[in-house]
Amino acid sequence: MKEYKVENVRNIGIIGHGGTGKTSLVEAILYNCKETDRIGKVEDGTTVCDYDAEEKKRQISISTAVAPCECSGTRINFVDTPGYFDFVGEVIEGLRAVDTALINVCAVSGVQVGTEKAWDFVNKFKLPRVFFINKLDRENANYEKTLSALKDKFGIGVAPIHIPIGKENDFKGIVNIVERKAKLYDAKSKTMVDGQIPSDILSLVDEYRNNLMETVAENDEALLDKYLSEGELSDEEIMKGLKLGIASGEIAPVFCGSAITGVGVTTLLDSIVKYLPSPADKGEYEGINPKTKQKEVRKIDVNEPFSAFVFKTIADPFVGRLSLFRVISGSINSDSSIYNATQDKTEKVGTLYVLKGKNQTAVTKLQAGDIGAVAKLQFTVTGDTLSDSSKPIVYQGFEFPQPCISMSVKPKSKGDEDKISSGLHKLLEEDPTFKISRDVENAETLIAGLGELHIEVIASKLKNKFGADVTLDIPKVPYRETIRKTADVQGKYKKQSGGHGQYGDVVIKFEPQYEKEDLMFVDEIVGGVVPRQYIPAVEKGLREAIKKGVLAGYPVINLKATLHYGSYHPVDSSEMAFKTAASLAYKKGMKDADPVILEPIMHMEVIVPDEYMGDIIGDINKRRGRVLGMEPQDGMQVVVAEVPMAEVFKYATDLRSMTQARGSFTMKFERYEEVPANISQKIIESAHKEEEEEE
Repeated sequence: MKEYKVENVRNIGIIGHGGTGKTSLVEAILYNCKETDRIGKVEDGTTVCDYDAEEKKRQISISTAVAPCECSGTRINFVDTPGYFDFVGEVIEGLRAVDTALINVCAVSGVQVGTEKAWDFVNKFKLPRVFFINKLDRENANYEKTLSALKDKFGIGVAPIHIPIGKENDFKGIVNIVERKAKLYDAKSKTMVDGQIPSDILSLVDEYRNNLMETVAENDEALLDKYLSEGELSDEEIMKGLKLGIASGEIAPVFCGSAITGVGVTTLLDSIVKYLPSPADKGEYEGINPKTKQKEVRKIDVNEPFSAFVFKTIADPFVGRLSLFRVISGSINSDSSIYNATQDKTEKVGTLYVLKGKNQTAVTKLQAGDIGAVAKLQFTVTGDTLSDSSKPIVYQGFEFPQPCISMSVKPKSKGDEDKISSGLHKLLEEDPTFKISRDVENAETLIAGLGELHIEVIASKLKNKFGADVTLDIPKVPYRETIRKTADVQGKYKKQSGGHGQYGDVVIKFEPQYEKEDLMFVDEIVGGVVPRQYIPAVEKGLREAIKKGVLAGYPVINLKATLHYGSYHPVDSSEMAFKTAASLAYKKGMKDADPVILEPIMHMEVIVPDEYMGDIIGDINKRRGRVLGMEPQDGMQVVVAEVPMAEVFKYATDLRSMTQARGSFTMKFERYEEVPANISQKIIESAHKEEEEEE
């Protein structure tokens, strides 16, 4: 592979709302740069970046993919990310590998929720950002309206660099307002050729150019002085100021075109090379020396000690684990040893690869600014730092959103449990945004993810990659049982059947207690009516018995049992007899002490924009929830509430539809509370029905 200087590399992350044409744009770029000999289509499943079986089936991006190309002697690594919110972890991974984010916007739909979220991400990661208004060839596409919406939403730093020539079907070219040059699309050569600026948009070009001059001047004192004294800046000065403004994030330039027709694709590429920062422009990366715990920095320079950040892992059942990394400083050679500074382990590097979608090209060396991959690293996971062992550094890892929806996973075929467990743990290496847990009580494996689609995709991957077919279901609610009154009962076990008999007799007082969830056992035996050696057996009998309540078979909590009387037989009494007597007393006592079913109550904090407050509070009330309070936070409202767990299994999906995906929430277990009588009856009926089916 050809080596490029750091200054001649661009790493661009393509982000934005789902369906704005991100993957199609990468496809058009690859074709224009002669990286592919045809333009793949998302609908046909023939694109470079959407190569996974799930992506082809659903016609959406699910994973972040890398696609490099060359333009004007510059290597551009495009990192294509999903637009659906269930796969936001992939976006977070992709943005750690790039120097600039290109936010794709649809000229028909304008600013969408995904556009706003993309802007929040680039602010969080402090990345330079550019907009690309796509789909200008579509019916109802409106450049001015979309541009105006971008400025209203994201401020005056949004500055058009390209404006379209023609509308909808007649969209045929681009004007670069910095250079005042028009480029028209030539269908025969499929390239942009020089043309004339149409007279009807000349005044608009001048207006936008003057606005750009002001914006550029405001970001540089020397340019501001010149602009104020002369009222004009040269093309070179505008370009210089524009590059500085983009690199600092103060200016967000707007380019435009159509990925499907190809109009504006080469002008976008030229602008990426001309205006967007290279890795060297970032300056340096900050990290921690794992040995000294002191702060360290690495310049993005081939002469610095080697360091790289692993931003993604691909779990392939045949090839094994493939680690994708971005080289921050220095260089790495194939067939060498490197140090994983995060795990404090030495790794053996075999072949290095450059990826283009799923295609791997073996290379011997990768250097600062490059994005590459290596297979079969033993200890390395997503978020780790690889470095020179003599100069170790650890860069900050990932902060992924917490999973907000859980489903139980059941094998369709008996005996597939091991296959499922092994497959899930391999997928966990690939996708750190979901979690696996085991509900021992209900013997269920639970997957928690960022949305229903996220969990469905994990289940499909289990089947396609690891041959484990599963069904997804709503998890069982871990109900509990307890008592409301006191009952003093006798449990007597007497059995005579030739030879030694069995005899155990206990009197136990059962009452509610709230000091601890577990059973509180009190021994008040006096005068040896129950011999010392049998008292542990009584407690053991009760502890085993409380695993099943008398109403619906759920575990019993908040129970106090006081053993205060009983009798024994000098020959027939045994530990077994007293254990059985205790369980007989338990069954009787529970029935007499007004048993009730308890349900888990969750503490929820829902973060939503002001305009959705009424809907959210109304919805919480419908779910038998209680709103405890509200407080403002970063321009949003936080609604604090307590809601029964049974009512919120699909809350992530419902909240998304209620708030157009602008809302988010966190949830944790708070306590158990009594279930209303009408619901309690349904739970009991359902439990008995399940028991009958199992029999």
